[in-house]
Amino acid sequence: MPLPVVYHPHYGAALPDGHRFPMAKFRLLVELLLSDGVITADQIHLPQVAPRQWLELVHDPGYVSAYCHGTLDPKAQRRIGLPWSPPLVERTCRAVGGTVLTARLALTTGLACNTAGGTHHAFPTYGSGFCIFNDLAIAAHVLLQEHLAQKILIVDLDVHQGDGTAVIFGDRPDVFTFSMHCGANFPAIKQPSDLDISLPPGMEDDAYLRTLGTYLPDLLSSVKPDLVLYDAGVDPHVGDHLGKLALTDRGLFRRDMQVLSTCCQQGYPVACVIGGGYAADLRALVYRHSLLHRAASEVWQRHSSLGMV
Repeated sequence: MPLPVVYHPHYGAALPDGHRFPMAKFRLLVELLLSDGVITADQIHLPQVAPRQWLELVHDPGYVSAYCHGTLDPKAQRRIGLPWSPPLVERTCRAVGGTVLTARLALTTGLACNTAGGTHHAFPTYGSGFCIFNDLAIAAHVLLQEHLAQKILIVDLDVHQGDGTAVIFGDRPDVFTFSMHCGANFPAIKQPSDLDISLPPGMEDDAYLRTLGTYLPDLLSSVKPDLVLYDAGVDPHVGDHLGKLALTDRGLFRRDMQVLSTCCQQGYPVACVIGGGYAADLRALVYRHSLLHRAASEVWQRHSSLGMV
């Protein structure tokens, strides 16, 4: 069986010209993976739209209803940063469904990758920072509710702290939240994760990878999760508009190899989402996101040959 990759053409939705959220990256990412031979069409799994009952495991029903029906008040809508439209509602719920599907596939196969996801700034009653519904939190809740997992570890390496995720699981011992982020960056007010590692601006590849290596193996050994949800945001890149760290393309690839290899070698299934990334050069940005899938393909081939995935 090849590495499972989750995608749907509805992962995109039209935004106004000049909007800084790079919505086209989802389609372009899959096109690049296919054209470069990283994946083939038969590896792609199509997700369902997340039903309301999944969304309401994490989010207030009033907020879910207001967003889905376009009646959210203007201030709350501005906090999200994405102009409302019916296609965006469908796209948002489809991406949540994608992360749930990715998590299910990872439990079955050992490793799976979404081509969207990582909306970690969404709180139970409001959205923020381009995040509407928290796909990582919803996927965790679905698996726990269905008794497919008893303990989940969220490894969030987006450059911005996963504040919404931290709040959602603040009193949940069955989900451990680990966020390694630039301290001098959005959000201004950080929320306490189970483990927060605040990095200084300008940190480069080697120091970043050493820091990650200091924490991840011990976390896996102590938490012993049934599943790792990995947010592989590429905004720690030196060229990211919203980042403030200084990782290179090679550094991002080494990071993803480090996370996936460490988890797979210890027998922990990993479900990956692509997280944030912002750059004027859309093709360069899409390539950065593809590094996750390139690393996952390499790890899959390596460990499947040993019967470990």
